[in-house]
Amino acid sequence: MSNLLINDLGTVRTLTLNRPDKRNALNSELVAALKDALRDADADESLRSVVIRGAGKDFCSGADLESLQTISESTYEENLEDARSLAELFALIRNIKIPVIAAVHGRALAGGCGLATACDLVIASESARFGYPEVKIGFVPAIVMAFLRRNVSEKRTFEIATQGFEFTAAEAERIGLVNHVVSDDTFEEEVIRYAAVYERVSRSAVIITKKLLYDTDSLGFAEAIEAGAKANAEARMSEDCKKGIAKFLDKK
Repeated sequence: MSNLLINDLGTVRTLTLNRPDKRNALNSELVAALKDALRDADADESLRSVVIRGAGKDFCSGADLESLQTISESTYEENLEDARSLAELFALIRNIKIPVIAAVHGRALAGGCGLATACDLVIASESARFGYPEVKIGFVPAIVMAFLRRNVSEKRTFEIATQGFEFTAAEAERIGLVNHVVSDDTFEEEVIRYAAVYERVSRSAVIITKKLLYDTDSLGFAEAIEAGAKANAEARMSEDCKKGIAKFLDKK
């Protein structure tokens, strides 16, 4: 049985973590499969968005017991190599061209919460639970910190990362970690509806917007303004923009 199920519905590609008996815990095989699937999606010009979800009752519970055992027995160099593999996955989500959406139901904990946080957008069922409990076992939600700090305030990041508590989908939405919370009963339909929004807007404009948004993280103010000007000019030259302007002028 595959650890990752891949399914297309129109322009939406769904990647389903398929270890329900392990609460979709991350191991090296699943991380590798996710990276391969994201790269394949990035190369597919027919796609407009990617959804990452979990099979069974939970989104993802973080690292599995076998992985934790390996961590405890590995050298610093071995742990660093393993950590960089997960970091590569999180960075890849931001680096692929099209939006990546986390569809969270059940629990998203530790690395699972990190996976959701690293996505461009998060839609959650009302009963979903989030949390970074790593500190309870002397561990640190380190790889996700760069993403978490960019999603919520500094003080909220400190609280979440150092107190280890779980919190509701409603609270996650309130602090900016989740975009939308929807009913458990309509969750599946709402996820596809949300992802399919990208069928109705310009693909090239979304690609340029995503790149510009994340590029500005490392730029000063003046540099960010200049990057915006260049992105603006690039968008003007796209076929989507030329067709969109022509269509707008025809209406006038």
